[in-house]
Amino acid sequence: MNNILIDKLNKIKTDRPPVWFMRQAGRILPSYKKLKLKYTFDELMKNSDLASTVSLLPVKDLGVDAIILFSDILVIPDALGLNLEFTNKGPIFHNPLKIDNPNKQLIFDNTRLDYIYKNITEIKKKKQDLPLIGFCGGPLTTFCFMFRGDVSDKSFHQAIKFLYKYPKQSHKILDLITEASELYVKQQISHGIDCFQLFETYCGLVPSEKYIKEILPYSQRILNATKDKVPSIFFPKNLGTGLKYLNRSICDYVSVDWQIDINDARQILDNELGIQGNLDPRLLYSDVKSIQIELHKIKQFASTNKDFILNLGHGFLPDIDYKKAKFIVDWVKRINWKN
Repeated sequence: MNNILIDKLNKIKTDRPPVWFMRQAGRILPSYKKLKLKYTFDELMKNSDLASTVSLLPVKDLGVDAIILFSDILVIPDALGLNLEFTNKGPIFHNPLKIDNPNKQLIFDNTRLDYIYKNITEIKKKKQDLPLIGFCGGPLTTFCFMFRGDVSDKSFHQAIKFLYKYPKQSHKILDLITEASELYVKQQISHGIDCFQLFETYCGLVPSEKYIKEILPYSQRILNATKDKVPSIFFPKNLGTGLKYLNRSICDYVSVDWQIDINDARQILDNELGIQGNLDPRLLYSDVKSIQIELHKIKQFASTNKDFILNLGHGFLPDIDYKKAKFIVDWVKRINWKN
Protein backbone atom coordinates (compact mmCIF):
# COMPACT_ATOMS: atom_id res chain seq x y z
CA MET A 1 0.00 0.00 0.00
CA ASN A 2 1.32 3.44 -0.99
CA ASN A 3 0.32 5.72 1.86
CA ILE A 4 2.10 8.38 3.85
CA LEU A 5 1.57 6.59 7.19
CA ILE A 6 2.75 3.19 5.97
CA ASP A 7 5.71 4.80 4.21
CA LYS A 8 6.66 6.63 7.39
CA LEU A 9 6.38 3.47 9.49
CA ASN A 10 8.62 1.71 6.99
CA LYS A 11 11.15 4.59 7.12
CA ILE A 12 10.44 5.74 3.57
CA LYS A 13 10.90 9.49 3.05
CA THR A 14 7.69 11.56 2.97
CA ASP A 15 7.04 15.24 2.27
CA ARG A 16 5.33 15.78 5.63
CA PRO A 17 4.47 13.86 8.80
CA PRO A 18 1.34 11.71 8.68
CA VAL A 19 -1.43 12.79 11.04
CA TRP A 20 -4.13 10.79 12.79
CA PHE A 21 -5.63 10.92 16.29
CA MET A 22 -6.25 8.47 19.09
CA ARG A 23 -10.02 8.22 19.70
CA GLN A 24 -10.68 9.81 16.31
CA ALA A 25 -13.40 7.25 15.52
CA GLY A 26 -16.45 8.74 17.20
CA ARG A 27 -16.50 10.80 20.38
CA ILE A 28 -16.08 14.41 19.15
CA LEU A 29 -17.64 14.12 15.68
CA PRO A 30 -21.17 15.54 15.13
CA SER A 31 -21.81 12.75 12.62
CA TYR A 32 -21.01 10.20 15.35
CA LYS A 33 -23.14 11.98 17.95
CA LYS A 34 -26.07 11.79 15.54
CA LEU A 35 -25.63 8.01 15.29
CA LYS A 36 -25.44 7.78 19.09
CA LEU A 37 -28.94 9.21 19.30
CA LYS A 38 -30.19 6.04 17.60
CA TYR A 39 -27.73 3.35 18.68
CA THR A 40 -25.85 2.33 21.81
CA PHE A 41 -22.06 2.00 21.77
CA ASP A 42 -22.47 -1.77 21.85
CA GLU A 43 -24.84 -1.72 18.87
CA LEU A 44 -22.46 0.47 16.89
CA MET A 45 -19.50 -1.76 17.65
CA LYS A 46 -21.19 -5.08 16.92
CA ASN A 47 -22.91 -4.20 13.64
CA SER A 48 -20.37 -4.39 10.80
CA ASP A 49 -22.07 -1.75 8.65
CA LEU A 50 -22.34 0.70 11.55
CA ALA A 51 -18.86 -0.05 12.94
CA SER A 52 -17.25 0.42 9.54
CA THR A 53 -19.20 3.65 9.03
CA VAL A 54 -18.00 5.05 12.37
CA SER A 55 -14.41 3.98 11.62
CA LEU A 56 -14.51 5.94 8.38
CA LEU A 57 -16.15 9.12 9.70
CA PRO A 58 -12.84 10.83 10.64
CA VAL A 59 -11.57 10.38 7.08
CA LYS A 60 -14.48 12.44 5.75
CA ASP A 61 -14.92 14.84 8.68
CA LEU A 62 -11.27 15.49 9.61
CA GLY A 63 -9.18 14.37 6.62
CA VAL A 64 -6.83 12.13 8.65
CA ASP A 65 -4.22 9.93 6.98
CA ALA A 66 -5.39 6.64 8.50
CA ILE A 67 -8.43 4.75 9.75
CA ILE A 68 -8.46 3.23 13.22
CA LEU A 69 -10.78 0.37 13.99
CA PHE A 70 -13.86 1.40 15.96
CA SER A 71 -13.65 -0.95 18.91
CA ASP A 72 -12.54 -1.00 22.55
CA ILE A 73 -9.52 -2.23 24.50
CA LEU A 74 -11.78 -4.28 26.80
CA VAL A 75 -12.92 -6.85 24.26
CA ILE A 76 -10.22 -9.29 25.42
CA PRO A 77 -11.51 -9.60 29.01
CA ASP A 78 -15.02 -9.89 27.60
CA ALA A 79 -13.82 -12.83 25.47
CA LEU A 80 -12.25 -14.26 28.64
CA GLY A 81 -15.73 -14.43 30.19
CA LEU A 82 -16.02 -11.25 32.29
CA ASN A 83 -19.31 -10.12 30.72
CA LEU A 84 -18.62 -6.56 29.57
CA GLU A 85 -21.35 -3.92 29.39
CA PHE A 86 -21.00 -0.37 28.09
CA THR A 87 -23.10 1.95 30.25
CA ASN A 88 -23.65 5.71 30.17
CA LYS A 89 -21.13 5.95 33.03
CA GLY A 90 -18.52 3.82 31.28
CA PRO A 91 -17.64 0.16 30.74
CA ILE A 92 -18.29 -2.29 33.57
CA PHE A 93 -17.74 -6.00 34.10
CA HIS A 94 -20.61 -7.78 35.83
CA ASN A 95 -18.29 -10.50 37.14
CA PRO A 96 -14.88 -8.84 37.60
CA LEU A 97 -11.93 -10.59 39.15
CA LYS A 98 -11.88 -10.25 42.92
CA ILE A 99 -8.90 -10.05 45.22
CA ASP A 100 -10.43 -12.70 47.52
CA ASN A 101 -10.97 -15.12 44.60
CA PRO A 102 -7.62 -15.23 42.79
CA ASN A 103 -8.29 -18.63 41.20
CA LYS A 104 -11.32 -17.65 39.13
CA GLN A 105 -11.26 -19.68 35.92
CA LEU A 106 -10.76 -17.65 32.75
CA ILE A 107 -11.35 -19.29 29.39
CA PHE A 108 -10.65 -17.40 26.18
CA ASP A 109 -13.34 -17.74 23.51
CA ASN A 110 -12.03 -16.25 20.26
CA THR A 111 -15.46 -16.60 18.60
CA ARG A 112 -16.66 -13.76 20.85
CA LEU A 113 -14.42 -11.51 18.73
CA ASP A 114 -15.77 -12.65 15.36
CA TYR A 115 -17.78 -9.44 15.00
CA ILE A 116 -14.52 -7.44 15.13
CA TYR A 117 -12.94 -9.52 12.39
CA LYS A 118 -16.09 -9.01 10.33
CA ASN A 119 -15.85 -5.25 10.97
CA ILE A 120 -12.27 -5.21 9.67
CA THR A 121 -13.32 -6.99 6.49
CA GLU A 122 -16.17 -4.52 5.98
CA ILE A 123 -13.92 -1.48 6.48
CA LYS A 124 -11.45 -2.79 3.90
CA LYS A 125 -14.30 -3.34 1.43
CA LYS A 126 -15.46 0.25 1.82
CA LYS A 127 -12.04 1.97 1.84
CA GLN A 128 -8.93 0.37 0.42
CA ASP A 129 -6.72 3.41 -0.23
CA LEU A 130 -6.05 4.30 3.42
CA PRO A 131 -4.34 2.10 6.02
CA LEU A 132 -6.41 0.54 8.78
CA ILE A 133 -4.89 0.60 12.26
CA GLY A 134 -5.78 -2.33 14.50
CA PHE A 135 -5.19 -2.29 18.24
CA CYS A 136 -5.68 -3.88 21.61
CA GLY A 137 -5.09 -2.99 25.25
CA GLY A 138 -1.72 -3.53 26.87
CA PRO A 139 -1.40 -6.38 29.38
CA LEU A 140 -1.25 -4.21 32.53
CA THR A 141 -4.07 -1.96 31.35
CA THR A 142 -6.27 -4.95 30.55
CA PHE A 143 -5.34 -6.59 33.88
CA CYS A 144 -6.36 -3.46 35.78
CA PHE A 145 -9.78 -3.20 34.16
CA MET A 146 -10.50 -6.87 34.85
CA PHE A 147 -10.58 -6.12 38.59
CA ARG A 148 -12.74 -3.01 38.29
CA GLY A 149 -16.41 -3.63 38.89
CA ASP A 150 -17.02 -0.05 39.98
CA VAL A 151 -16.41 2.62 37.31
CA SER A 152 -15.64 5.12 40.08
CA ASP A 153 -12.40 3.24 40.91
CA LYS A 154 -10.11 5.42 38.83
CA SER A 155 -6.99 4.32 40.70
CA PHE A 156 -7.51 0.59 39.99
CA HIS A 157 -6.71 -0.04 43.66
CA GLN A 158 -7.94 -3.65 43.71
CA ALA A 159 -5.90 -4.62 40.65
CA ILE A 160 -2.67 -3.04 41.87
CA LYS A 161 -3.17 -4.51 45.34
CA PHE A 162 -3.60 -7.95 43.76
CA LEU A 163 -0.52 -7.46 41.58
CA TYR A 164 1.66 -6.88 44.65
CA LYS A 165 -0.07 -9.34 46.99
CA TYR A 166 -0.37 -12.29 44.60
CA PRO A 167 2.53 -12.04 42.11
CA LYS A 168 2.33 -15.66 40.91
CA GLN A 169 -1.41 -15.53 40.25
CA SER A 170 -1.00 -12.09 38.66
CA HIS A 171 1.54 -13.45 36.19
CA LYS A 172 -0.78 -16.32 35.31
CA ILE A 173 -3.49 -13.80 34.47
CA LEU A 174 -1.05 -11.58 32.54
CA ASP A 175 0.12 -14.62 30.58
CA LEU A 176 -3.47 -15.53 29.73
CA ILE A 177 -4.21 -11.95 28.64
CA THR A 178 -1.09 -12.03 26.48
CA GLU A 179 -1.92 -15.38 24.85
CA ALA A 180 -5.40 -14.14 23.99
CA SER A 181 -4.04 -10.81 22.71
CA GLU A 182 -1.43 -12.52 20.52
CA LEU A 183 -4.14 -14.53 18.80
CA TYR A 184 -6.36 -11.45 18.54
CA VAL A 185 -3.57 -9.47 16.84
CA LYS A 186 -2.84 -12.27 14.39
CA GLN A 187 -6.51 -12.51 13.50
CA GLN A 188 -6.71 -8.75 12.96
CA ILE A 189 -3.74 -9.01 10.60
CA SER A 190 -5.22 -11.95 8.68
CA HIS A 191 -8.44 -9.97 8.18
CA GLY A 192 -6.65 -6.94 6.75
CA ILE A 193 -5.24 -4.39 9.21
CA ASP A 194 -2.21 -2.52 7.86
CA CYS A 195 -0.53 -1.58 11.15
CA PHE A 196 -1.08 -2.15 14.85
CA GLN A 197 -0.95 -0.09 18.05
CA LEU A 198 -0.74 -1.45 21.60
CA PHE A 199 -2.43 0.85 24.12
CA GLU A 200 -0.70 0.47 27.49
CA THR A 201 -2.59 3.42 28.91
CA TYR A 202 -2.00 2.65 32.57
CA CYS A 203 1.61 1.49 32.70
CA GLY A 204 2.28 4.54 34.89
CA LEU A 205 0.38 2.88 37.75
CA VAL A 206 3.55 1.00 38.69
CA PRO A 207 7.16 2.23 38.84
CA SER A 208 8.84 2.19 35.44
CA GLU A 209 11.47 -0.25 36.72
CA LYS A 210 8.74 -2.73 37.76
CA TYR A 211 6.96 -2.29 34.42
CA ILE A 212 10.12 -2.88 32.39
CA LYS A 213 11.17 -5.92 34.40
CA GLU A 214 7.83 -7.65 34.97
CA ILE A 215 5.28 -6.41 32.41
CA LEU A 216 7.19 -5.33 29.31
CA PRO A 217 7.97 -8.95 28.29
CA TYR A 218 4.22 -9.53 27.93
CA SER A 219 3.82 -6.34 25.90
CA GLN A 220 6.70 -7.41 23.67
CA ARG A 221 5.05 -10.76 23.00
CA ILE A 222 1.87 -9.00 21.81
CA LEU A 223 3.79 -6.53 19.67
CA ASN A 224 5.97 -9.28 18.22
CA ALA A 225 2.83 -10.97 16.89
CA THR A 226 3.07 -8.34 14.13
CA LYS A 227 6.69 -9.15 13.16
CA ASP A 228 7.31 -9.37 9.39
CA LYS A 229 3.61 -8.75 8.79
CA VAL A 230 2.63 -5.17 9.68
CA PRO A 231 4.40 -2.26 11.44
CA SER A 232 3.78 -1.77 15.16
CA ILE A 233 3.34 1.23 17.46
CA PHE A 234 3.64 1.02 21.25
CA PHE A 235 1.87 3.57 23.47
CA PRO A 236 3.23 3.18 27.04
CA LYS A 237 1.56 6.18 28.66
CA ASN A 238 3.54 7.72 31.55
CA LEU A 239 6.46 5.32 31.21
CA GLY A 240 8.75 8.35 31.57
CA THR A 241 12.45 7.57 31.68
CA GLY A 242 11.58 3.90 31.19
CA LEU A 243 11.37 4.80 27.48
CA LYS A 244 15.14 4.27 27.34
CA TYR A 245 14.62 0.50 27.60
CA LEU A 246 12.56 0.27 24.40
CA ASN A 247 14.12 -0.75 21.09
CA ARG A 248 13.33 -2.14 17.63
CA SER A 249 13.11 -5.70 18.93
CA ILE A 250 9.93 -4.53 20.69
CA CYS A 251 8.22 -2.23 18.18
CA ASP A 252 8.78 0.08 15.20
CA TYR A 253 7.41 3.32 16.69
CA VAL A 254 6.73 4.59 20.20
CA SER A 255 3.81 6.90 20.85
CA VAL A 256 4.61 9.28 23.71
CA ASP A 257 2.22 11.13 26.01
CA TRP A 258 2.15 14.90 26.46
CA GLN A 259 3.68 14.81 29.94
CA ILE A 260 7.16 14.45 28.51
CA ASP A 261 8.68 16.98 26.14
CA ILE A 262 8.97 15.37 22.73
CA ASN A 263 12.59 16.49 22.39
CA ASP A 264 13.42 14.81 25.69
CA ALA A 265 11.57 11.69 24.59
CA ARG A 266 13.57 11.62 21.38
CA GLN A 267 16.84 11.82 23.31
CA ILE A 268 15.78 9.01 25.65
CA LEU A 269 14.49 6.65 22.95
CA ASP A 270 16.66 4.34 20.90
CA ASN A 271 17.63 6.09 17.65
CA GLU A 272 16.23 3.22 15.60
CA LEU A 273 12.72 3.83 16.93
CA GLY A 274 10.31 6.22 15.27
CA ILE A 275 8.29 8.55 17.49
CA GLN A 276 4.60 9.48 17.48
CA GLY A 277 2.78 12.14 19.46
CA ASN A 278 2.41 14.12 21.50
CA LEU A 279 0.06 17.12 21.50
CA ASP A 280 -1.78 17.65 24.78
CA PRO A 281 -5.46 16.85 23.98
CA ARG A 282 -6.47 19.76 26.21
CA LEU A 283 -4.69 22.11 23.81
CA LEU A 284 -7.79 21.81 21.63
CA TYR A 285 -9.74 23.82 24.22
CA SER A 286 -7.45 26.75 23.30
CA ASP A 287 -7.94 29.24 20.50
CA VAL A 288 -6.50 28.61 17.05
CA LYS A 289 -3.60 31.00 17.62
CA SER A 290 -2.45 29.04 20.69
CA ILE A 291 -2.77 25.77 18.77
CA GLN A 292 -0.66 27.19 15.94
CA ILE A 293 2.12 28.12 18.36
CA GLU A 294 2.34 24.49 19.52
CA LEU A 295 2.14 23.20 15.96
CA HIS A 296 5.11 25.36 14.97
CA LYS A 297 7.09 23.75 17.81
CA ILE A 298 6.16 20.38 16.33
CA LYS A 299 7.28 21.56 12.90
CA GLN A 300 10.63 22.56 14.35
CA PHE A 301 10.98 19.12 15.93
CA ALA A 302 10.02 17.38 12.69
CA SER A 303 12.62 19.36 10.73
CA THR A 304 15.38 17.37 12.43
CA ASN A 305 13.42 14.19 13.21
CA LYS A 306 12.12 12.55 10.06
CA ASP A 307 10.76 9.39 11.70
CA PHE A 308 7.80 11.23 13.20
CA ILE A 309 4.00 10.84 13.14
CA LEU A 310 1.82 13.66 14.45
CA ASN A 311 -0.78 12.57 16.99
CA LEU A 312 -2.07 13.42 20.44
CA GLY A 313 -0.44 12.42 23.70
CA HIS A 314 -3.66 10.52 24.45
CA GLY A 315 -7.17 10.41 23.00
CA PHE A 316 -9.66 13.20 22.32
CA LEU A 317 -11.66 14.45 25.29
CA PRO A 318 -15.40 14.16 24.53
CA ASP A 319 -16.26 17.88 24.68
CA ILE A 320 -13.55 19.09 22.29
CA ASP A 321 -14.67 21.05 19.21
CA TYR A 322 -13.99 18.78 16.24
CA LYS A 323 -13.22 21.87 14.12
CA LYS A 324 -10.02 22.33 16.13
CA ALA A 325 -8.96 18.79 15.17
CA LYS A 326 -9.76 19.51 11.53
CA PHE A 327 -7.73 22.71 11.76
CA ILE A 328 -4.70 20.66 12.85
CA VAL A 329 -5.06 18.23 9.95
CA ASP A 330 -5.55 21.05 7.44
CA TRP A 331 -2.54 22.90 8.85
CA VAL A 332 -0.33 19.81 8.57
CA LYS A 333 -1.34 19.32 4.95
CA ARG A 334 -1.12 23.01 4.02
CA ILE A 335 2.25 24.20 5.30
CA ASN A 336 5.62 23.68 3.67
CA TRP A 337 7.52 21.17 5.80
CA LYS A 338 10.74 21.71 3.83
CA ASN A 339 11.29 25.22 5.19
